[in-house]
Amino acid sequence: MEAFAYKDKNYDLDEKGFLKHFDKWDTDFAEGMARELKYEGGLTKEHFDVINYIRETYRSTGRCPLVYETCRMNGLRIKELKRLFPSGYLRGACRLAGITYKEGYLGQSYLPKTAEDLNTIAVNMTYEVDARGFLVDPNDWNEYYAVFRAHEMKIPGGKLSDRHWQVIRYLREYYEENRAVPTVYQTCEANGMELEELEQLFPDGYHRGAVKIAGLRVR
Repeated sequence: MEAFAYKDKNYDLDEKGFLKHFDKWDTDFAEGMARELKYEGGLTKEHFDVINYIRETYRSTGRCPLVYETCRMNGLRIKELKRLFPSGYLRGACRLAGITYKEGYLGQSYLPKTAEDLNTIAVNMTYEVDARGFLVDPNDWNEYYAVFRAHEMKIPGGKLSDRHWQVIRYLREYYEENRAVPTVYQTCEANGMELEELEQLFPDGYHRGAVKIAGLRVR
């Protein structure tokens, strides 16, 4: 999808169906995209409270807020966010807010310092990653990669607990079966956890933390 029309207005989209230009967003775009995503009943004040929070945070900080922040600042539990944006946080709320997948990762403080930092580890293995530090080929993933990534990120103590591995292995198994990354809702439900526990496990975020450590990326 490269173009999107609603109410006689045309919007340029990127290859993933996200609005290309943040400043071209308006409420008509959000409403039209909600229809495209088959959100029943249209957008309510609750939807726009979340959408406007995401946009204001991006405008003031240059980054898309983590799902944890958005829920906390809007008084939402994970089930309530799912009810509002069933297609996911990144693929639903952020998309309706006019934030592209790429923009969602700008401004992060943990981008790789050098190529050597990323591609060389003690066991002499190499991994090809993209500009945001995501593994290019999920088939190259192994547990060494996950441990290495955990040390780079904000994982408490740089160590992966059994609970971390439970989430990581769920992500890997889901991807192997479906060739897609599960939404944050699916991951929380499948592993019997609330968003607060996921935040404690992966402070960098769901996509920027758990999904990245699992060697996956949203396409």
